[in-house]
Amino acid sequence: MAEQILILDFGSQYTQLIARRVRELDVYCEIHPYNKIPEITSDIKGIILSGSPCSVRDEGAPDLDLDQFRGKLPVLGVCYGSQLLAQKYGGDVTPSEIREYGRANLTHLDLHEDLLKEMTHGSQVWMSHGDTIKTLPGNFKVIASTPSVEVAAFKVEGEETFGIQFHPEVTHSTEGKNLLRNFVVHICGCPQDWTSDIFIDATVSDLKEKIGDDKVVMGLSGGVDSSVAATLIDRAIGDNLTCVFVDNGLLRKNEYEEVLDSYKHMGLNVIGVDSKQRFYDALLGLSDPEEKRKAIGKTFIEVFDDEAHKIEGVKWLGQGTIYPDVIESVSVNGPSATIKSHHNVGGLPDFMKLKVVEPLNTLFKDGVREVGRALEIPENIIGRHPFPGPGLAIRILGDITPEKVATLQEVDHIFIKGLKDNGLYDDVWQAGAVLLPIQSVGVMGDERTYERVVALRAVTSVDGMTADWVHLPYEFLGNISNEIINKVKGVNRVVYDISSKPPATIEWE
Repeated sequence: MAEQILILDFGSQYTQLIARRVRELDVYCEIHPYNKIPEITSDIKGIILSGSPCSVRDEGAPDLDLDQFRGKLPVLGVCYGSQLLAQKYGGDVTPSEIREYGRANLTHLDLHEDLLKEMTHGSQVWMSHGDTIKTLPGNFKVIASTPSVEVAAFKVEGEETFGIQFHPEVTHSTEGKNLLRNFVVHICGCPQDWTSDIFIDATVSDLKEKIGDDKVVMGLSGGVDSSVAATLIDRAIGDNLTCVFVDNGLLRKNEYEEVLDSYKHMGLNVIGVDSKQRFYDALLGLSDPEEKRKAIGKTFIEVFDDEAHKIEGVKWLGQGTIYPDVIESVSVNGPSATIKSHHNVGGLPDFMKLKVVEPLNTLFKDGVREVGRALEIPENIIGRHPFPGPGLAIRILGDITPEKVATLQEVDHIFIKGLKDNGLYDDVWQAGAVLLPIQSVGVMGDERTYERVVALRAVTSVDGMTADWVHLPYEFLGNISNEIINKVKGVNRVVYDISSKPPATIEWE
């Protein structure tokens, strides 16, 4: 096991971002709920306490016994984590007189402290808190302040325990990476050796040991996660891996043929399965998004199970599960509200008697892409926009018919090709088109039309947890709209979605 930093999650929206920033330093880290702490082994070199939407003053607020590691390992409390440290040892945390949200500047910095080395006076940081540490316990000392917050950072004298009121993990904290490097590398002593090449070597070795001479079957989607996972398993066991790529009739235009061709050029052992009609039959008459997702998921499993039974001696199922899937399946405060269903991490129906292997379940999406490039997977797969598992079914609002799919495929093709031809594709994290369940009046060739409306969607994001709509050039949008209306029969109006996530989601369903 690599030496690592343990991040204890109190429910902050930024916890995954802390982990990603630590990983960017080539240091391994794991996130665990504050109430499900793993055994503190010698591999753990330091602990970060995350922020939280709660107040330490609330009844039933997240709490834990800090004495189990305080003074024994370096500890960094971030926002809520810092307030918890202060309150539990005799400090006073009160509601802020001036609630600090957004940018602030550190007007006092003790640059002799290891945590703050190479930072500068006036350094911009990002605040997000409604409480303030009013007084510190006797052996705690202030090491940084802002004009309105005296205790912006503190250190416990005689031990490597620190608290900061700001968020170093967000890009608005301009020297936040310096602070995290100081803590993780210099104070905790973690080696910066968790690289893509090391990950590949260790993972392939582990897969060889775990799987041995067994056979593995894996479903491919054409996306980066399943492609990278399959390539790692292929390196470990070669032809004992069989990949299945299913045409569910809900892929993008020509995607089935193009992706199948890409996989074969990568040397993967791939079976293509045309199951379009089977999926259309399962979706017949369904309009509710959750019902559509469940019908598609159920049919995928049935098709996949049929194909797996054709391969003699299969004992494992390969999956492209990544770290955010794992984290989000373990809630800090019990099950979260269902926004929309997705695969159950490590879960399989009872009738599929297969063990699960998930070689990417410690990586974030950007880490997966780095590993993919190190594996020399084609860039058209590595740089491919995320595409929803249910495909175009959740971009067609209402019931699904082959005719609607064909219409949306043409619209989507024009939009995505336009982004690529105009050098905009790589500036966008995800893009697609949505077929709306409404019709609008139009005029074509002096005749009245009453035809379909499509919405175009393009967002920027890091990991899909939040997203902003892309300010695509008006001229580009105008040209794409004209091309869609002129070339796609049955569409006479194009709109552009300018909603961010939150409050909207990236997909419409």
